[in-house]
Amino acid sequence: MAEQHKKRITREGLQKLQDELDHRLSVVRNEIAQEIEFARSYGDLSENAEYTEAKNKQTENETRIAYLEDEISRLEVVSEEDITTDVVQVGTTVRVKNLDRGIEIEYAIVGSNESDPFNNRISDESAVGKALVGNKIGTKVEVEVPAGILHFEILDITR
Repeated sequence: MAEQHKKRITREGLQKLQDELDHRLSVVRNEIAQEIEFARSYGDLSENAEYTEAKNKQTENETRIAYLEDEISRLEVVSEEDITTDVVQVGTTVRVKNLDRGIEIEYAIVGSNESDPFNNRISDESAVGKALVGNKIGTKVEVEVPAGILHFEILDITR
């Protein structure tokens, strides 16, 4: 069996996932168990909307827990010592000039679980992220996005 590709993530991103998993395993599970127990007190479960809703919440929570456990097992934390500013990579912040619009933009390059495009945190697996990763200051890149083709020049790379 081929080795599965490890997704890269920052230590901060992994901690957020682990915190969510811990919260779901302890707090959310207990809250749902109490809701189920309370709903059972109403009697006939076949026509008990509260019971059905609580069981649906339980299924959603358990599905999310399974997803988080699987996802965390596939992640590789980017070590602070391995992050250099020689090239764009997960854990760096890159300042680029959009050559089409003449504006400068700063992107934090993060793992896919940490992306937040509205706050300029883009995944290394996104179209723009893929185009930037591995390149040095001064490099010009072309990126195909749904809205068309963008042209960037890398101006600076920081941690």
